[in-house]
Amino acid sequence: MSDYPPTHSQAWTLFTMASFAVAAVMTAIGIWSMEASFAAKGFYAMAAIMLVHTTVTLTKTLRDREEAMKFHHRIEDTRTGTLRMDAGASNKS
Repeated sequence: MSDYPPTHSQAWTLFTMASFAVAAVMTAIGIWSMEASFAAKGFYAMAAIMLVHTTVTLTKTLRDREEAMKFHHRIEDTRTGTLRMDAGASNKS
């Protein structure tokens, strides 16, 4: 049986946090050192922040939908099992 909720090792969690931090710093340095107007740098910075925000939102939405479907399937499986037990009990009578 799989573990629910899924768990990740502390090393994996640390790795993903470090990767995000490195990517954010690299993006900030890239935008800061770019030869462009302050307005263009601001536009790119806002676009990068919005990209991160929408990525997190999309990931959460997809995960929530998957969990809802798992829950729905568990309810349906329970309902089917109950109907089978009821049908089996009525056939024995």
